[in-house]
Amino acid sequence: MIDSAATTGNAPFDVAVVGSGPGGYEAALHAARHGMKVCLVEKGPLGGVCVNWGCIPTKALLRSAEVYELVKNPASFGVSASEVSFDLAQAVKRSRNVSLKSSKAVEYMLRKAGVEVRQGAAVLAGGTVLRVTAPDGTASTVEARNIILATGARPRALPGLEPDGKRVITSREALIMKEVPASLIVVGGGAIGVEMAWFYAKAGSKVTIVEMMPRLLPLEDDEISDVLKRSFEKAGIRVLCGARVAEVERGETGVAADIAVEGAEPARLEADYLLVAIGVTGSIEGLGLEAAGVATERGFIATDAACRAAAPGIYAIGDVRGGMLLAHKASAEAAIAVEAIAGGNPEPLEDALIPRCVYAQPSVASVGLTEEAALKSGHEVRVGRSLFAASGKANAFGQLEGLVKLVFDAPSGRMLGGHLVGHDAVELVGELGLACRFGMTASDIVRTVHAHPTLSESVRDAAFNAMQAAG
Repeated sequence: MIDSAATTGNAPFDVAVVGSGPGGYEAALHAARHGMKVCLVEKGPLGGVCVNWGCIPTKALLRSAEVYELVKNPASFGVSASEVSFDLAQAVKRSRNVSLKSSKAVEYMLRKAGVEVRQGAAVLAGGTVLRVTAPDGTASTVEARNIILATGARPRALPGLEPDGKRVITSREALIMKEVPASLIVVGGGAIGVEMAWFYAKAGSKVTIVEMMPRLLPLEDDEISDVLKRSFEKAGIRVLCGARVAEVERGETGVAADIAVEGAEPARLEADYLLVAIGVTGSIEGLGLEAAGVATERGFIATDAACRAAAPGIYAIGDVRGGMLLAHKASAEAAIAVEAIAGGNPEPLEDALIPRCVYAQPSVASVGLTEEAALKSGHEVRVGRSLFAASGKANAFGQLEGLVKLVFDAPSGRMLGGHLVGHDAVELVGELGLACRFGMTASDIVRTVHAHPTLSESVRDAAFNAMQAAG
């Protein structure tokens, strides 16, 4: 049943979706499964930033760096290799092919579901009507009973650090470089900065990360961040935390940046490129939000828990809505918005239960509360830890760095958060998400049989460690 409160006469579409990233295309597919007639409007390649310039090509490049790192040191595995080199152009070519395949897969799914796709830039034109300008300049309108805005986000810039696409770049330029730079300054120690820094360091660049906060990945558990910092420094990546870029000089062949470090004398760094990775803000420009009565807050569209914007019949999901700026959050919100349109009462999304992942090696994954956040929330906590160095599977793989850290509420025993850093730790976070969602105890996890030998045994071992701490 479609929400009758947001109707536009006999509109030809039940739902119009603006944007085809994970939130947008999944919203279109969900609506089609509900029997709704759907139109999706996209001004760029299908799949949005995630598929074309974000998650997918980045992970393809990171995989190339992993393979290179492995074949550079094969002797201990009984493998002999010589004349190993890194071909950035080929790695980029592979990543672009992976993105293209993913975009084609989105196109196929939408076509199979009967979703009408229109290429062009969309603007709200009153009520739930869109004006769409195609690449050739021709204009058309899309009338729908409901509109879902899923336009994503764009990189943030700071005064003096505005990217020029030449020497001061964003992750987009970093994804398509033709040669490995001799040196690179990465401004920002969040997920994007960490992943790009690790990739280029492994490819052969001399990399420095400049992070304003006291630690890398400042939203993560401090123990996890410390392990990652030590690993990066061991790999030759210079990490400057509590630091900021005071000034940048741009030249024909490189950049010079004055770095102000807390508690130290200012330093000047020179590099071939400076990569700005200080986060993103919502892509709200040019949508006609103000005229349509859609409220914004700090650069994002304001909504209620069911993703409804202030204007009737208009919804916002994903990065443009704010909160955690993650593709899988956008996908979850797609289901919420469509269920609300269909007349349901969707369960609100709980931000703490959204997993967070960083795909460098060691990778970082977490869900729920950090130990610090749990204590600040008034919990009495019990913590269990397990080092991957004790794992048979980690030893067999030759990947000993990292640990599992589980945080439990001491009185009830319920799990509050799980945090991992280690090789492919991102693949383990699903179990931790289930444990947090359903309030599992350390005993529940220990009594769940974990296959041997697997890295997941370290989750069980961390839970057992928490039980021992309980006495």
